[in-house]
Amino acid sequence: MKRENAWRIFAGEYNDSTVEIKGQEEMAPSYVVTPLGAKVNRLFIVGVLTDVENVSEAGELVRAHISDPTGVFTLYSGQYQQDVTNTLSEIEVPAFVAVVGKVRTYTPEEGAMFVSVRPENILEVSAETRDRWIIDTCKNTKDRIEAVFEAMKMDDKNSFEIHKLGYSKELSEGIVIALDNYGKVDLNKYVELIQESLQYLVPGKEKLPDLDHKEKPKQEIVEEEIVEKKEDDKVEDKKAEEEDSKKFAEIEDKVLDIIKKTEGEEGASWDKITEKCEKAKLEKDTIEEALMSLMDKGLIYEPVLGTIKTT
Repeated sequence: MKRENAWRIFAGEYNDSTVEIKGQEEMAPSYVVTPLGAKVNRLFIVGVLTDVENVSEAGELVRAHISDPTGVFTLYSGQYQQDVTNTLSEIEVPAFVAVVGKVRTYTPEEGAMFVSVRPENILEVSAETRDRWIIDTCKNTKDRIEAVFEAMKMDDKNSFEIHKLGYSKELSEGIVIALDNYGKVDLNKYVELIQESLQYLVPGKEKLPDLDHKEKPKQEIVEEEIVEKKEDDKVEDKKAEEEDSKKFAEIEDKVLDIIKKTEGEEGASWDKITEKCEKAKLEKDTIEEALMSLMDKGLIYEPVLGTIKTT
């Protein structure tokens, strides 16, 4: 089973999504398509965990909110992600966290769709990691804006022609779907999201928010119906999960070996490690996940911002 890329997307773009592509076969992945054409099955989020609460009587399902400069992600974690659920419940909020998770949707009525995230992994991180994510997500958002702008100029909007401009196959397909469903996208809105996000990187903006005045999510999802939907979700195929874990462990070993061969006495720069990993045919999102996982395991650390060193 192919491991889906984890997209970097701001809450402001993700929460605007109203298009879902459901897999036709059993275990086939489903996608949320954002207005900028991101065809998302998995996300990589870094922000401020502002609250965690039980939303089922037995405490098997928790809801959490993660704030980024543009809005709030809603997370639901239950018994099928028990380790993540426990971790969420144990983190003292507010806290900077990094999350890899899968998209989830809720449609209370025809024509209305709310999105949330089912976390697969969660880790407390530093403000520097959050800032790095903001920069990377700004770049990725800018690329999608430019791709949609180019596609909107085409008489025949098809993924092949968009792909020929240098954009990924996934994004090219997503843009066609987005333009067919959202119509003319207000690109200025997402340019403003980038500008708002970059404001967080100026001095004095690095503090955690005052939770007494934290922003509330734009949508309120009916808890009872979410619980029922969650309980009806199928358990993912165990064999496929074990295979994914094995493949990811091999990627971690490969990344760790590259770091060891690259670092000197002072370590190796993040960008140099990423460059060598990409030359080794690893995808950028996978490299980021592997680095985060290796840090979590204590096999590498960041002595100074932007430099990685083995322990």
